[in-house]
Amino acid sequence: MTSSTHDADLRPATDPAAGPPSDASTGELLTRLSSQVTALVKGELELARAELTTKGKRAGVGAGLAGAGGVVALYGVGALVAAAVAALALVLPVWLSAVIVAVVLFVIAGVLALVGRSSLRKAVPPVPEAAVENVQEDVSVVKEAVRR
Repeated sequence: MTSSTHDADLRPATDPAAGPPSDASTGELLTRLSSQVTALVKGELELARAELTTKGKRAGVGAGLAGAGGVVALYGVGALVAAAVAALALVLPVWLSAVIVAVVLFVIAGVLALVGRSSLRKAVPPVPEAAVENVQEDVSVVKEAVRR
């Protein structure tokens, strides 16, 4: 959100022509309160959207690079698997060497899948932290103002 848009949303509350709150009627105060709360909520939603957009772009770039690294690593693993089969084929029949290497790979894959599932269950959803902090600050300011 640009500062000019934010200033325009708050203009009724900060307009010097509006006068001090002590000179305003109850209706005018409620109107100001309504416009200020509306502007505040819009501002916080815009902040949350901007923060999540930035985080999403960073995550997208990171995921793309990680994916590319994974593809290259997959080719490397394929070469190592072929080398393992060839090495075992020196002492066992080729078909038996390939079966042994495949079983070992399936065991490793199963362990990795279980660890990955456990890690995913512990993951927390992305939260717009700055927006949450601002809303908490806003609530505490309003609570403090009401106590006075």
